[in-house]
Amino acid sequence: MTAQMSTAPAKGTVLNFNLGPEEITRITDRLISNGKAIQDRVATQSNPTFANVVVPLAMRENEQSSEYYLITFLQNVSIDKDVRDASTMAEERLNAFEIESSMREDVYAVVRAVFNNASEMDKLGAEDRRLIEKMELSYRRNGLALSKDKRERLGSIKKHLSELETRFSRNVNEGDGFETFTREELDGLVDDFFEGRETKVVDGVEKYIVTTKYPDIVPVMMKATNETTRRRMLFAEETRCPENIPLLQEAVKLRLEVAQLLGYRTHAEYKLELSMAKAPGAVLAFEKDLRQRLDVLADKEIKEIEALKRADKKAAGEKYDGLFSWDFRYYSNMVKERKHNINDDEVKEYFPMKEVTRGILEIYQTMLGLRFVKVEDAAVWHPEVELYEVWEADGKKFTGHFYLDLFPRADKYNHAAVWPIRPGFVRADGTHEFPVAAMVANFPKPTASKPALLKHSDAVTLLHELGHVLHSICSTTKWARFHGTATEGDFVESPSQMLENWGWEPSELQKFAVHYKTGKPIPAELVKRLVAAKNEGAGLFNLRQVFFGMFDMSIHHTEDPNVDVKKNFLKLRQEISRFENDSNDTWGTSTFGHMMGGYDAGYYGYMWSLVFSADMFESRFIKEGVENTTTGMDYRREILLPGGSRDAMISLEHFLGRKPNNKAFLRSIGLESR
Repeated sequence: MTAQMSTAPAKGTVLNFNLGPEEITRITDRLISNGKAIQDRVATQSNPTFANVVVPLAMRENEQSSEYYLITFLQNVSIDKDVRDASTMAEERLNAFEIESSMREDVYAVVRAVFNNASEMDKLGAEDRRLIEKMELSYRRNGLALSKDKRERLGSIKKHLSELETRFSRNVNEGDGFETFTREELDGLVDDFFEGRETKVVDGVEKYIVTTKYPDIVPVMMKATNETTRRRMLFAEETRCPENIPLLQEAVKLRLEVAQLLGYRTHAEYKLELSMAKAPGAVLAFEKDLRQRLDVLADKEIKEIEALKRADKKAAGEKYDGLFSWDFRYYSNMVKERKHNINDDEVKEYFPMKEVTRGILEIYQTMLGLRFVKVEDAAVWHPEVELYEVWEADGKKFTGHFYLDLFPRADKYNHAAVWPIRPGFVRADGTHEFPVAAMVANFPKPTASKPALLKHSDAVTLLHELGHVLHSICSTTKWARFHGTATEGDFVESPSQMLENWGWEPSELQKFAVHYKTGKPIPAELVKRLVAAKNEGAGLFNLRQVFFGMFDMSIHHTEDPNVDVKKNFLKLRQEISRFENDSNDTWGTSTFGHMMGGYDAGYYGYMWSLVFSADMFESRFIKEGVENTTTGMDYRREILLPGGSRDAMISLEHFLGRKPNNKAFLRSIGLESR
């Protein structure tokens, strides 16, 4: 089923992104005043019930969430600095208001009264009961049991933390670095890397400008034969945003103070209480076990990489001086190319963006029983953005919208992510509000002679991020706070990670991997080589993930308020990732956005959730068929639809028919289970 084209207005309300700074400020003022009015009314209830206390508070979340997400989203994508500034300020103000709201004793008193009223609680359905349980727990975790002076200190800290996190993210988005190189210094890069690239005259020599955005830096780190070029490029990346180091340092200190005010030893203890892992001990045991297993693979991989670099040094008449952080991508890619005859520049000719996007959307349409309709001449925030309607496969029921903003530009969010611009929920009149999601990425742009061509890993990223989009679109919950990806933090990646597997299935690759000139499907023999190379370097690659998770725990599971974030990052990276750091001063943690973007004490979740994604894929889809629509609809119903309206473990057990285990995960990364 091909994604359709349409110019008809959608059944759902299309959002307005054409907002100026003044309008963003007016919306912010209104959201705050309306929210305060609702809370004031609720707090005066003399006979608190679910209907007159909890419902108004949750309805406020429902109705105002889309405006909140919309105006705060614009800081990541708008080309207008004034709009970005207004969006950033709006987020700071709204977050400050939410922190104040979460610490209102009078509102908590009536919520608590309902929570303690057995007759009220007994009347509630499962999602309503979960709503008040989570609401009451949230108030307690926000310090409502503390003395007044401690509550005031807690509120002050939380507001400041929100400001620090917003500033950190803004600095990363707008703090791109760059280097300039001659063509000779960029030896190893293919011709289309230079096509349309800006140049700059430096000391009378014309040089190419290479930025730290993904489509620039990744090819250089993978392909540039000149070691000095790779070192300079990585140095440019890892010396960006020095102003972020003190922001993160202060945030870590304040997070610990918050946790200890609330009676926890560490920030990680506080954060993990709501996760599937439950406690830092489980996370540390998971990371330690995984590291030990991966070290066995990495020992072999290091020897292969070391042999290649020694040979290069010998050929150049230079002394071998070790393996460094700028060698990782280059020599890992060389091993893959030589052992499996995989050349990324050859492979990407079979992954034109337009066809890949079309093919992946078709796979998801079939799998999930949906129909995607591209809207022409849509009102969007940039001409490159695309809007899609989502309908049930029979075309009779509208389901939602999603936006795709896939190419890099100045001052835009630097990586790949999905924003749930509007959650779905049930309105007061019983009708359903349709969800809206936006995917933002930085894939290679088309050139004058070629369309946008993706690496295979880019195609896997597209599968993953569109998985988050579909999690939002396919979720159906009564309350916005449970919609879509609002699950436990160490489960949220699992549904999208599971969908990455379609990028490795030969039958599925044939559907969207076609040569950009001839239109012929990717040769079966090339697919075979790609699949064979899937776990090449799995030890070192996954150790990098373990490093990020262990660094996160090192700064968030400690009682030392002055733990050195910069020092810990460099020390643990060298110890765990097995490559030496630059002898020059660098601060790679300054752009590690996860630490200031909601993944604090949660980065382990990327690996933790792979346990569940591998189990789901192997136990159901491999067994029953990746094109089995019954399995796909089971996945939609049991994993995507509930969102966070029930525990993730319940959703997993319903889909798997048993409790999950790690056997498939260990096999998926090249390890055998014990």
